[in-house]
Amino acid sequence: MNTKLTAKYLQFLRKSHNYTQDDLAKRLDISRQAVSKWETGTTLPDLEVLLKISKLYNVTINEILEPQTYPQKISDFEQIPMIPGDELEEILEQFDTHAIAAALMGASPETNLYIEKLLPDIDLKTAIQAIGQIRIEEVEEIQNQIVAMINLQAL
Repeated sequence: MNTKLTAKYLQFLRKSHNYTQDDLAKRLDISRQAVSKWETGTTLPDLEVLLKISKLYNVTINEILEPQTYPQKISDFEQIPMIPGDELEEILEQFDTHAIAAALMGASPETNLYIEKLLPDIDLKTAIQAIGQIRIEEVEEIQNQIVAMINLQAL
């Protein structure tokens, strides 16, 4: 589960229903600070509150915790060069250097070059070398998280 993606999705759901954090807090009988913590990824709602949220927005708890964003802006990590640089840079700021480097380990030279140019202050080649060996499932998971974040941002 990607806490950052869940946080963004909770914020998206709230805003798409035209609720302020205060409005949502009142509807769920919790504090506004709790809503803020979910939307920044500091904490996640407990199971009882997740059930209330799912009923309020008419989505499953699984959809909240593992959001699938449709329509998709991109469907694959290799489509990243299609994303405007400023938009992609904002999204990548939500991931640490290790995660970005790991994602690039399974990417094409074109995608690597695009991200290296976009993030010149980060020595991604050194970060990739520092990782050494990594399971392909880990690389794919991070790539999928980045793609999901791009698609959620597009909504």
